[in-house]
Amino acid sequence: KTFNKGTINEKKALQGLELTLQSEDFVTIIGGNGAGKSTMLNMIAGVYPIDEGKIILDGTDISRKPEYARAKYLGRVFQDPMKGTAAGMEIQENLALAYRRGKKRGLKWAIGKDEQVFYKEQLKALDLGLEDRMTSKVGLLSGGEVFDGLLHFRASLQKPQLLLLDEHTAALDPKTAAKVLALTEKIIAEHHLTAMMVTHNMKDAIRLGNRLIMMHEGRIIYDVAGEEKKNLQVSDLLAKFEQASGGEFANDRMMLA
Repeated sequence: KTFNKGTINEKKALQGLELTLQSEDFVTIIGGNGAGKSTMLNMIAGVYPIDEGKIILDGTDISRKPEYARAKYLGRVFQDPMKGTAAGMEIQENLALAYRRGKKRGLKWAIGKDEQVFYKEQLKALDLGLEDRMTSKVGLLSGGEVFDGLLHFRASLQKPQLLLLDEHTAALDPKTAAKVLALTEKIIAEHHLTAMMVTHNMKDAIRLGNRLIMMHEGRIIYDVAGEEKKNLQVSDLLAKFEQASGGEFANDRMMLA
């Protein structure tokens, strides 16, 4: 993928990128600024059209499918907790939208009594008290509450073939971020999901998931899994980056994390 091709602002965002995931892989993705991490997730989600190549999901070629047509295959949680939700709508209305994601819509009454009971039961499991605030606007919730509710609901009700997490804790305070990551790990394991998580925190990238990839200038320069990943230290990742890229790792936010 190249942005602004043929102009002074031309940027090769992804080049020669090859990646194959196995079922139930939980892949953490790290890299410096402009490495292509979020672009890769956006390409999979259909936000941008690809220039060349293919995106195959469980045997289905989704390379040219529009973003809305990929909704039934993918789950996605953004860095902004309000992105992907309708802030002006009630909690139960947002849950209904998530529940119907990728399905045909009709003109019948939106949320029946049985459905309300079902949503309440699902929210009660989060232990956030959201089951008693079903008619509250989502815009009034904290970022952590939105993440917990949205992630749990989408994963448990409509198991996506691939879950995309794009720095989904970056805007949260450390305590809330740790809670959301713990829930993320729990949900992915319980529902046997295949997931890709972009993170700026090297320690989280090492600790979470069964596989880690490092990106640089639109390519994957390091791919590690299993015991080798478990035994990694942050210093190992920095050394691998310097070895593969021929330069020092430059990302203040990631270094501070």
